Amino acid sequence: MRLNKVDLNLFVVFDAVYTERNLTRAAEVLCITQPAVSNALARLRKTFNDQLFVRSAQGMSPTPVAENIIGRVREALQLLDTSVQEGDSFEPAESDRMFRISMNDLTESMILPALMDELCRQAPHIVVGSYYTGRSDMSKALASGELDFAIDVPLVVDPQLCHVSLYKEEFVCMVRLDHPDIRGSLSLEQYLALGHVHISSRREGLGHVDVALNSLGLQRNVLMRVQHYLVAPRILRRTNLALTVPKRWAQRFDMQILELPFEVPPINSHLYWHKSAEEDGANRWVRERIIGLSRV
Repeated sequence: MRLNKVDLNLFVVFDAVYTERNLTRAAEVLCITQPAVSNALARLRKTFNDQLFVRSAQGMSPTPVAENIIGRVREALQLLDTSVQEGDSFEPAESDRMFRISMNDLTESMILPALMDELCRQAPHIVVGSYYTGRSDMSKALASGELDFAIDVPLVVDPQLCHVSLYKEEFVCMVRLDHPDIRGSLSLEQYLALGHVHISSRREGLGHVDVALNSLGLQRNVLMRVQHYLVAPRILRRTNLALTVPKRWAQRFDMQILELPFEVPPINSHLYWHKSAEEDGANRWVRERIIGLSRV
């Protein structure tokens, strides 16, 4: 197979079908007809002498051949897309590119204000979109270009992803200033006697603090589980509940900030991006801003 005999647009279709696992949805994403996608897939099958995708209960499932080539195909498409969009250089003051970043609401509150301040001064037309993508979908979203960056703990292992540590955060306990039982310090007995607010986007499961307690054979009394960090301090002001969170975030509030009476490993947040974007001038520029601001 010689490259000059292959229509490179077929690989765009290949990527869309792999991502969507459905010919109709792939056609919608590409803004072409479903028969056009079917025709492109037929040509790809002939080129590779393989079915590439087979129908299953989960949709169009990739064959081993498709799985083997998807990483290199996406890397090549990303490089081509970068070349078309940016040319030889990136001018922050002139760019109107959109960057999509996956992070939770705690990270948003710690990263976005300073990042947008920097962008408004140096790159006023750049657009930022923030939303959370689960770890199971992160690699696919970065590979397809659906995401430019992701900020998460270093649990995602993918050789196609680059990542760097942004910051480590130690945990503290927060209670209201006029708490009837807590005055400036906290014993382990007091901590376990308190009712606690736990923040998690999941319906159930242990948090970072609970894992640390369990390793000591202990368990805290979680009386409320909420999805977002923003509401938790308001709950504390009206109750005797406690909240265990990263210290840098806790210090923003007029609360008692207490050292934990047991050891909790610091949370380590990493910035992720796809290998194909490593040399992209725009990605590198925004990446450097995020890294620099997070370490201030």
